Amino acid sequence: MIQEIVAAIANELNGYFKLKFGVNENKLVLSNIIDQDGSVAIKSENKVILSIVNITKDGTRGGGMGQNGHNQPTDICMYLLFTAYFNPENYLEALKFLSGVVGFFQVKGMLNHRTLPQLPNHIDPIKVEIVKLSFDELSNMWSAIGAKYMPSVVYRIRSLSVQDSRIRNIDPVLKGY
Repeated sequence: MIQEIVAAIANELNGYFKLKFGVNENKLVLSNIIDQDGSVAIKSENKVILSIVNITKDGTRGGGMGQNGHNQPTDICMYLLFTAYFNPENYLEALKFLSGVVGFFQVKGMLNHRTLPQLPNHIDPIKVEIVKLSFDELSNMWSAIGAKYMPSVVYRIRSLSVQDSRIRNIDPVLKGY
């Protein structure tokens, strides 16, 4: 489900950039910013990078078994980082595309099948909100990523209900005496 939502957002944003800014190529890529070895993850510049920077529990429902013996959904929030990875000569262009991200979510603050047609049918409407980070939180996030600060914005996607009905319970293996 997570991959379906992120892919739908990326595809819709790329279409939005093409219409709004008259570009022919996809300007948004799904990627980490830094690889595990510390190198830059994407090889081309002048892109907006979409990365998941955190997934947390949301709300009071927390999974487990309900009164009726069925697994209860777990509500989660996803934190999406949109980073303008442009060469220094294109700084204003980076800010233009970052503004495009903000404008996109300003119009589409609630994602559903009407506002995001590529969203799979089994996903309930989800709320999108910008995250206000203090300078300390911002510094900590970029340090954890292992990169120097780049123009960016973080959005919280909430409440995603995750429920895998295929797994009811796991019985321990009984060993002979």
